[in-house]
Amino acid sequence: MRRMLECSLEAHGVSKRYDGVEALQGVDLTARPGDVHGLLGPNGAGKTTLLRVLLGLVKRDAGTVRLLGADLDAVGVLPGAVAGFVETPAFYPYLSGRANLALLDRLDGQERRDRTQRVNAVLERSGLGSHAETTVGGYSAGMRQRLGLASALLRRPRLLLLDEPTSAIDAAGARDVRAIVQQLAGDGAAVVFSSHDLDTVEQVCSTISVLDRGRVIFSGAIDELRTIAPDDAHILRTSDDALAQQIAASAGGVRVAPWKDESLLVNADEEALDRFVIALGCGGVAVRHLEPRARSLESLFLELTGDPSLVVS
Repeated sequence: MRRMLECSLEAHGVSKRYDGVEALQGVDLTARPGDVHGLLGPNGAGKTTLLRVLLGLVKRDAGTVRLLGADLDAVGVLPGAVAGFVETPAFYPYLSGRANLALLDRLDGQERRDRTQRVNAVLERSGLGSHAETTVGGYSAGMRQRLGLASALLRRPRLLLLDEPTSAIDAAGARDVRAIVQQLAGDGAAVVFSSHDLDTVEQVCSTISVLDRGRVIFSGAIDELRTIAPDDAHILRTSDDALAQQIAASAGGVRVAPWKDESLLVNADEEALDRFVIALGCGGVAVRHLEPRARSLESLFLELTGDPSLVVS
């Protein structure tokens, strides 16, 4: 009987420097069986570098990494039940999707027996069954992303590491990826993936880490993140922004800051926002424009990282 691991992934103090730049600075990351852990952060935060280190594609400068209970340095190669990819996976463009997967299965040392069945199963599961015989050179970016997921599923992973798995995929494909991730976690696998897609993160992740400039600035349960998230953000344009900020200071429950295009960024819950708008009118300030800017989680990422790329326009 196989012993149940307490942790599928344990990374402590992971650091990596490129040309004098600290890409990762003492990063800790843990994922347990059944976890879906999201890596969030602006471009250049270190998400892809971290996944490269965890997959053994680049050597870290400091720290320890254990995958499925095995020390990555000691084993030298990924354990058989660890799989994943970073960036858009590369395949032989002159071979079909089926032939690429069959070759990978062979190179991975899998038995020839049942190879066709294994390849067919992951092709169907990743939504590529009708394109199995098409050469990969004719695949779209989204189809290559699906093929990368199919190649990872060939290993029947208990730990799956993915870099932006829905970045080039349409809405239906993203839904399929979410379903696969949830099924794997339900079967006891741990899944770690980086993403800019907050909808996917909110729907499937149980825990997340937010990276910024190579450091983890938040790590924990997504429910915990919701409790500390600021109120929803709104963009406000008025006839007198200076007076509007003065009124906000005495309104209670409202935070107002200058925003771009001569507007204000307002953080307030629904009741406080209503009181503020009424107070503006009573104070002789006209509201010329008011629109939602971000959900609570997006507002928090903006506040944590100072990078508006994580906030949906």
